[in-house]
Amino acid sequence: MTLEEAKRYVLRRARELGLEAEVLFQEERELSLRARNGALEEIKEARQGGLGLRVVAEGRVGYAYTEELSPAALDWALAEARENALLSGKMGSLPEGQPLGAHDLLGEGLSAPLEAKKAAALALEAGLREDPRTRAVMMATYTEREVRVSLASTRGAEGAFRTGLTALGGSLVMGEGGSLKQGWDFLPAKEFHTLEPGRTALELREKTARLLGAKPLRTGRYRAYLEPRAMASLLMVFAQALSGKNAMEGKSRLLGRLGEQVASRLITLIDDPTLERGLLSRPFDAEGTPARPTLVIEEGVFRTFLHNTESARALGQANTGHAFRRYQGTLDVAPSNLYLRPVGNLRLEEGVLLTEFMGLHAGANPVSLDFSLQALGLWVAEGKVQYAVENFAVSGNLLDLLQAVEAVGDDLTWHLMPAAAIGSPTVAVAELSFAGA
Repeated sequence: MTLEEAKRYVLRRARELGLEAEVLFQEERELSLRARNGALEEIKEARQGGLGLRVVAEGRVGYAYTEELSPAALDWALAEARENALLSGKMGSLPEGQPLGAHDLLGEGLSAPLEAKKAAALALEAGLREDPRTRAVMMATYTEREVRVSLASTRGAEGAFRTGLTALGGSLVMGEGGSLKQGWDFLPAKEFHTLEPGRTALELREKTARLLGAKPLRTGRYRAYLEPRAMASLLMVFAQALSGKNAMEGKSRLLGRLGEQVASRLITLIDDPTLERGLLSRPFDAEGTPARPTLVIEEGVFRTFLHNTESARALGQANTGHAFRRYQGTLDVAPSNLYLRPVGNLRLEEGVLLTEFMGLHAGANPVSLDFSLQALGLWVAEGKVQYAVENFAVSGNLLDLLQAVEAVGDDLTWHLMPAAAIGSPTVAVAELSFAGA
């Protein structure tokens, strides 16, 4: 069956069985090119896709999926979803749907010839070797991902979109004297022609080289400046506290705090799936709710959780259109393009410029929001970098950190994280606890 035939078939069979049904089809194509020692070491292209079902039977919700679009496979998936629903204690219903149209958010963004993409990977690898301090290039890659999504339900939802992105990624080891440092970066974009292998290589070399000759940092409390990558990684953890699903399950420190001042007045946090060149923009969410910008924290005041229909209903709040689901999985909540609004009042004075956190999954608790993380950084004084610092950990609580923000820069930079794109400028925090030498 074609996709359209499969959708029509499942919805017709669901109605015949007296079921509410939602069909989510996803297909992903990924191309990866890896350069090493001046030659292409690996070329990989993979495709994966399938059709996921969410059904409501006797007021209960069940899921199933199939990667085969034959009548027999679709009948099996529908029967499996119905059985899972009847065995489930999870009550629910599908939202009222609407026509959503077909959208192409990718256009010609990935349409360059394969030879040009090979040349980009080779140029990045060559650029990483240009500095005499480069000891080894661990990785130089070009990747692209194209995604097709189609949604339909017995409640009237009907829509589709195509999206995707491209990226250059690199990792190298640089050395000077007895000091060695490994650096990495992954720079995504919506269109191939915006990638700049030479500039990417230069920036990665510069960011790695500045960490050479690092000195131990003494234990103490210092003003901290968090570069965009470091701040974005903390916002990725904080985003879990913004999930209406987590709040519904009692796993958010923000539960019961709507309308309260939870951060510095310099903090305005927005999730916008409608950004024209947003890395993870989309016209609608996994339930068919049309996309729109959501003001999550406004000048420090907590305005809303991110919701799907289920979490919004459970907490008695408005649905924000943040349903997230892969065809193999169940309904969840996730941001799209979540960013901290730039201000432009940041000036370097004295303290530690944090460039990167390590061990984020083990060292940051998304429920309590406590963190204790190894980090890399630079000591700044008199408005400029003095030297690199190392062998230290930073600890605290994310809510305390957000309340202590005293300046926000204008250098908004986007980073691709699991299930979300996170944007942040450099942020100054009045004081953090550093455990070092």
